[in-house]
Amino acid sequence: MYQALYRKWRPRTFSDVIGQSHITETLQKQVAEGRTSHAYLFTGTRGTGKTTCAKILAKAVNCEAPVNGDPCCRCPACLGIENGNFLDVLELDAASNNGVDQVRALRDEAVYAPANVKKRVYIVDEVHMLSTPAFNALLKILEEPPEHLMFILATTELHKVPATILSRCQRFSFKRIMPRDIAGRLEYVAKQEGIGLTADGAELLSRLADGALRDGLSLLDQCAAAGGTVDSRSVLDALGLAGNLQTAQLLERVLARDAKAALLLLNQLYAGGKDVGAVLGELSTLVRDLLLRRTAPEGGAALLSGGYDDATLDRLGKETSAARLIYLATMLQKAGADLYYSANRRTDAELCLLRLCDESLSGDLTALEARIRRLEDRAARGGIAPETAVQKAAPAVQAETAAPKAAPAAPGAPEEAPPWDEPPLPEEPPMPEEPGARVFDVPEDRMAPAVPAASAPAAPPEEPGKKAAPAAGDSAWWRTLAETCKGRLPVMYRAFLDMCAGQLEGDVLTVWAPDEITYGRLDNDRVRTALLEEAARSAGTPVRLVLKVGEAPKAAPQENLKNLLKFGSQFDNIEIK
Repeated sequence: MYQALYRKWRPRTFSDVIGQSHITETLQKQVAEGRTSHAYLFTGTRGTGKTTCAKILAKAVNCEAPVNGDPCCRCPACLGIENGNFLDVLELDAASNNGVDQVRALRDEAVYAPANVKKRVYIVDEVHMLSTPAFNALLKILEEPPEHLMFILATTELHKVPATILSRCQRFSFKRIMPRDIAGRLEYVAKQEGIGLTADGAELLSRLADGALRDGLSLLDQCAAAGGTVDSRSVLDALGLAGNLQTAQLLERVLARDAKAALLLLNQLYAGGKDVGAVLGELSTLVRDLLLRRTAPEGGAALLSGGYDDATLDRLGKETSAARLIYLATMLQKAGADLYYSANRRTDAELCLLRLCDESLSGDLTALEARIRRLEDRAARGGIAPETAVQKAAPAVQAETAAPKAAPAAPGAPEEAPPWDEPPLPEEPPMPEEPGARVFDVPEDRMAPAVPAASAPAAPPEEPGKKAAPAAGDSAWWRTLAETCKGRLPVMYRAFLDMCAGQLEGDVLTVWAPDEITYGRLDNDRVRTALLEEAARSAGTPVRLVLKVGEAPKAAPQENLKNLLKFGSQFDNIEIK
């Protein structure tokens, strides 16, 4: 009867385990010195040797003639455990025996001494699948087991194992096996089995195994069944990865910015039964490979997915910048995550392809950056320095983002050539100007006190470079100052400034808040800084700020008359006596 390669070539001793020397050497030393623990926890991804090492450890602690911590694999204990004839070494699947009743039965049975070997060993695979009551039932015997009992727990999801279990076990973390180690093991197995495995085929299989030696042996078994030499081309054909060529064609159309051809190819894949989520996932994998080859050409070969040959990767990544590859990878990752909540997956996939072909549809700074880069490339091909092209493009970019759109030309008038052939970014329509809207950018000349009327006494001459200080109790000056400060403050502070009154006396600016709430909103560094800076700029001298709660003192009748005269002096047809 034929036996699968991964079962036939499963390691029988610690020395046969590939890529986990940091674990096997420790276990060997523990067995050789007789210092084994009563409970172990093996964690790691699939196919890295957790269950294999658990079985080897079970044989080693029961072996009648161990060799440097390795089982001899010839004594009755080793043969009985390996063949599954001894019930004292029991392998359980926690996925199907996850109830508290099964764990209680195991606990009651574990107290009995073994019949055929020195230690009773329980290997619990996928232990994270146990229920909470089952974990609780396991705690006591796991902490204080009999001398003849050993637990070996294995899991691929360590975060689901309770901390109370972790603290009672010696934990060993199995790492992914390196592709070169997998390739070497595959070549050895192929040579022993008479399989014609080439070096490029072994390398491709090792990358497809994704760090799991069991997966690599299963893939080799599948490819060898087709017959003939197992090279990279036969691996792609046997594993059904020839469809990756269509994924490469789709990315080639995206890189060429041919949106029409990309949509037609996506429709062809969709009509052929391909899931759009799988298409985006394969595109993301391919873009990741290209990005790794671009950013880490020397040491990144071991990180590649292995689904694409070097010629395809060289052709696609030859003239593609790392910035665009990062943009493609980001958009594909986002679109793949959003497909889970999508109401129409096909439409979302098509929209993703359109954004990949044209960055200007993304609606962010990536669009402008892509336009400038294409303009630089076009200028370089035309013999113009890229710096000159960017300088020429800068006024056009500023005009597009700041100035309103020009009126359409009259019929028959010659059209001006745009700075580039791409359509401009979509602009938000300007907000309509509301009647009576405040103007926060007050010119400095309006912040200065108005020219006094002819009937008022003449002001003393100003010193050069110094502004005239506003008069005490000048309410118009405070309103102007408040409006100027609003332009520097968020909206939530502006309404509170309207509720306040202010007065400048000497170098002290006093602001009265009507209540404690308003005082609390204005008593912060942002508001204080704005008031101090604008008051100093208006008065022409540094000032100090005092915040108070209450009503501002009413101005004297003379001050009111002075303000009225100042107001009337602004008009030629008004005379106040």
